Amino acid sequence: MTSKITQLFATLKKEQRKALIPFITAGDPDLATTKRLIQALANAGADLIELGVPFSDPMADGPVIQRADERALAHGTTLRKILKLVKDVRSQVSTPILLMGYYNPILAYGLKSYARDARQAGVDATLVVDLPPEAAGPLNRELRRVGIDLIFLLTPTSDEARIRLVSRQARGFVYFVSMTGVTGGALQGAKEIRRKIREIRRHTSLPVAIGFGISHPQQARKMAELADGVVVGSALVRALEISGKPVKAAGDFLAKFSKVLRKNQG
Repeated sequence: MTSKITQLFATLKKEQRKALIPFITAGDPDLATTKRLIQALANAGADLIELGVPFSDPMADGPVIQRADERALAHGTTLRKILKLVKDVRSQVSTPILLMGYYNPILAYGLKSYARDARQAGVDATLVVDLPPEAAGPLNRELRRVGIDLIFLLTPTSDEARIRLVSRQARGFVYFVSMTGVTGGALQGAKEIRRKIREIRRHTSLPVAIGFGISHPQQARKMAELADGVVVGSALVRALEISGKPVKAAGDFLAKFSKVLRKNQG
């Protein structure tokens, strides 16, 4: 079964384009607005939409996304409600959707139940920040059965053994964290990122997307020269946080990235 994510990157490669992957926190400021945000991002050029599942202890996230998680949880956002949201939005949006979060909500939901319900809702991939590849087998098996890709993270400090292990288990694409801190921090130098991505490519033919720290369109363009896609998260969440019109802000924000990434491509 060829996943929607695999099909996406194959199409983008033929078109000589790079994937634009915006991240927002589901339920921030509320689920009804999140549905409209997904539509706005798809219309503004998102190739893949990453939806954060809010968690009470988001250890990999900086203050911007932590605040978004707090707002979403305060409004009663749960994993079950997010799956319903994805199912509801599927009638308007065909863009692939990746759920990003932590293992506890999925474990509490039940691995088999999560895989089944995520598939029925129209989720295309899952990224679990605090689930190392050594312990990912049970979830990976359930997701593989229903055709959902499990996305793994690699970082600037990942050694060759870890890269090999991730390469054996990963499907869809590999998410390269461009720094050693939390979301919203500063990018590593382009030279170091290029070197690490070359090392990753020696072990896998999967596409590589770069995330964490990309906050300006020109940064995204520079990173897109090194990889197959770029993830824009904290900067987008911050733009929504300070805007009185988050749906319009989301579309306007992402359109600038889309314009720059598509310039001279294709």
